[in-house]
Amino acid sequence: MFKRTTLTLLMAGLMASLVACNNSSNSTAAEAAPVVDSKTSFSSRKVTQFNEPWAMTFLPDGRLLVTEKKGQLKLYDTKTGKTGSITGIPQVAYGGQGGLGDIVLHPDFAKNGLVYLSYAESGTGGKGAVVARGKLTLNNTGGGQLSQLQVIWRQVPKVSGDGHFGHRIAFDQSGLLWISSGERQKFDPAQDMRTNLGKIIRLKDDGSIPADNPFASQGGVAAQVWSLGHRNPLGLAFNAKGELWEIEMGPKGGDELNLIEKARNYGYPLVSNGDHYDGTPIPNHDTRPEFKAPAVSWSPVISPSSLMFYSGNQFPAWKNSAFVGGLSSEALIRIEFNGNIAREAERFEMGARIREVEQGPDGSIWLLEDGPNASLLQLQPKT
Repeated sequence: MFKRTTLTLLMAGLMASLVACNNSSNSTAAEAAPVVDSKTSFSSRKVTQFNEPWAMTFLPDGRLLVTEKKGQLKLYDTKTGKTGSITGIPQVAYGGQGGLGDIVLHPDFAKNGLVYLSYAESGTGGKGAVVARGKLTLNNTGGGQLSQLQVIWRQVPKVSGDGHFGHRIAFDQSGLLWISSGERQKFDPAQDMRTNLGKIIRLKDDGSIPADNPFASQGGVAAQVWSLGHRNPLGLAFNAKGELWEIEMGPKGGDELNLIEKARNYGYPLVSNGDHYDGTPIPNHDTRPEFKAPAVSWSPVISPSSLMFYSGNQFPAWKNSAFVGGLSSEALIRIEFNGNIAREAERFEMGARIREVEQGPDGSIWLLEDGPNASLLQLQPKT
C-alpha cells in the first residue's frame, strides 16, 4: 500500500511509539512564548476517579459519560456522586495508546439517542481505529446499555503498532461528522491518498461521504479526506464561528495547533517544526510554503491530548479561548485568538497528565487526568 521513507524513519517511529511524552526538543521557529503559571483564576475540586479514562461527554440531564481505555463506558451522576456502567461496548484492542477512545452525542441525541464511540480494533494486518454508533438506553439504577452498534468508519489499512490512532470525533453545525486519523507512526501514509491515515476525515452522520468533499472524485478512502499531512491529531473542536481547529503531537518538538482548511496539506512527515527521535532533522515549515504552517507550535512540547473552545459564563474573560490538556507538560493550556492568529496565553500546572478537557453545562471546566486511578476535576472561579 505504501513504502516508508527510510529505515531510519521507521526506527525513529518505533522508538517514539508508546511514550508519546515528547520530553525534549530543539528550539524552532513559530514557538509559543513561555508563560508564567498562575492558578489565581480558579479552584480545583477532585470529584471522583476512573481507571485510564480517555474521553467524556455530558448528557442533556447533566450526567457524564466517561470512556476507559480497557473498554468500559461509565455513567457518572454529578448530583449523587454515583458511578454506573453502560453495557454493550464492543471488544477493543487495548495496549499502548490503543483502546476505547472518544465519545460524542449525535446532534439530535435528545430525539434519536445515538452515541458515537471511537476505539482501536484488531484485524488483518494489525490494528486500526474505528468509529461506531449505537443507541443509548439508560435504566433507573444508574447504568444503561448500548444497542444496535454499527461501525461506520475504519482506518485503512490496519498496520502493526499501538500508537498514533488519533480518533477524536466532532460534529459541525450542519450535523456532519469529523474524525482525526493518526498516521500510526508509519510516516508516509500521511501523504498517501490510498490510505486515510494522517488525515482529517469528513463524513455524514451515517458514515457516507458528502458529495462536496474535496477528493470525492478520486473514490476509495481518498473521498473521505478533508485535509492531509497530519501526525497524531488528539484534539478536534469547532469554535463559535464554526471553524475547525486541530491540535496534534509533533515528533521531537513541533506540537501543532492548526486551523483546518479544505484540501490543505499540513506537511508531515515532509516538514515539521520538530525532528525525528533519533535526531534526524525534518525541514521546518518555512522551507516549504506550499504546506500549511501551524498557527502555534511548541518546542519544548506540551504533548497535547485534547482541545475545547470555551463558551460558558463562569469565566467570562475566557470566552472563545481554547483549552488544551497537556500530557508530558502536566498542564492545562489556554490559547487566545485574534482572528485566526493564536497564541498561548496562560499555562496552569496541574501536577498530573491531563487526558481530556470539557466544558460543563454550568460553564465550569472539567478535566480528566491520565492513567490508573485518575481523578475527574472540576474547575470553578475562586470566590
